[in-house]
Amino acid sequence: MSSSSASAAASKKPALFITTLIILWYSSNIGVILLNKFLLSNYHFAFPVFLTMCHMAACALLSYVSIVFLKIVPFQRIKSMSQFLRIATLSIVFCASVVGGNISLKYLPVSFNQAVGATTPFFTALFAYLMTLKREAWITYLCLVPVVGGVVIASGGEPMFHLFGFIMCIGATAARAFKSVLQGVLLSSEGEKLNSMNLLLYMSPIALVVLLPAAIIMEPNVLEVTVSLGIEHRYMTILLLLNSAMAYGANLCNFLVTKHTSALTLQVLGNAKGAVAVVISILIFRNPVTFTGLAGYTMTVMGVVAYGEAKRRYK
Repeated sequence: MSSSSASAAASKKPALFITTLIILWYSSNIGVILLNKFLLSNYHFAFPVFLTMCHMAACALLSYVSIVFLKIVPFQRIKSMSQFLRIATLSIVFCASVVGGNISLKYLPVSFNQAVGATTPFFTALFAYLMTLKREAWITYLCLVPVVGGVVIASGGEPMFHLFGFIMCIGATAARAFKSVLQGVLLSSEGEKLNSMNLLLYMSPIALVVLLPAAIIMEPNVLEVTVSLGIEHRYMTILLLLNSAMAYGANLCNFLVTKHTSALTLQVLGNAKGAVAVVISILIFRNPVTFTGLAGYTMTVMGVVAYGEAKRRYK
């Protein structure tokens, strides 16, 4: 084999690997959203707290296997009680974001859920300013106007709008943004930084401890109904297990895509993911959409893209 053909083969291998990673990233992230909606609405599995518990159990187990046995990333130990308390705080906020998102999917179509979720940069900028007094260039803040305005327009044009679902979705989006800012504040020192996979390893069991009493109080008949639904619907148990494993897969793919490409690539993929999820959800669930709703969502996505570009240029 000549040197030119050998180098061509070497360049194709990483390209193929990264393409496969991106496909897996899209499949896992969109798959979790669609399966959540499918379980909560089509199967009438009205237990978002227990569903989040299943996700956290899978993340705890699979994180341990991936890090300790498969050694996907080096194992990082917690070095102090104060570091543990910081991680516990992040875990509680993380729980709130996931539970809120799952509750909102019970009442809202995926398309509108994704439109509201696209406002994450607005809340991130807000919390960054309030908690760290970090200021961006004025043009960066200007780009957030269409982000929020688009959701307002989409809300007015959403035929399946549900106020409680909308409040939970906004709360979940805000909690997700708060967690990212809080993570930067609490784990800012070099000695306490954890990569996202080790952070998930520690956060997941803490989340389980928090969610267990919440599920017992808020969803006391969950086990009885889950068993009866599993008997009635043959594939429900398989879907629940697949959904839980996919929740971990989405986190793993997020980490791997960032590691092998860049955080900017993940941001661009995330912007496109919302649009892809909207199209697929409309095709699967046949929820009605209006021109106003689509226009509002398009405005939000364009605002998010402009915000990311402005942040990159004026960093």
